[in-house]
Amino acid sequence: MANDNSPGAKPPKRKAPDASKSKVTHFTSRNPPWTYLKLRLIPQPGTSPQPLDALSARTYLSAALSQFLGLTGTAIPIDILKIENELPDMNAQSTSMAQSDNPKKCDTVWVRVPRGDAAAVVAALSSWVGGSSGGSSAVSVAWRICAKGNFLGALVAGSGRDLFVP
Repeated sequence: MANDNSPGAKPPKRKAPDASKSKVTHFTSRNPPWTYLKLRLIPQPGTSPQPLDALSARTYLSAALSQFLGLTGTAIPIDILKIENELPDMNAQSTSMAQSDNPKKCDTVWVRVPRGDAAAVVAALSSWVGGSSGGSSAVSVAWRICAKGNFLGALVAGSGRDLFVP
């Protein structure tokens, strides 16, 4: 029997790395730091408030958090990512369009909050009904939470284009 360590033995063949195979890297984020919310401002039926701007959105968000959690609620950092002021889809809203002459605008706000505060923010915004003085008449408004998620890409159906279109 020949010893494998003998001077005349051939070393075992090693496979050269195959250049045609690509290396796959998997990445899992278990604890994302942020929660993203898509909110819609709902006015009282029969009224038409001013279009939502960043200052009004911040005021409404702070009022809801203050009413629900007091001073602690106003300390929760909320980043407003985008505000959309657009008319609703004519096909989906055909019954409500027939009832009123001027269609309501959909004021949508995309916000980012710390993940640990997301449950408190959702509870505060979903239970808040506030008011704004729109000139001669007061208008009651409320927040509707349309979507919530820990990843912005998943929240806007994967592409993210909906968020960053001016």
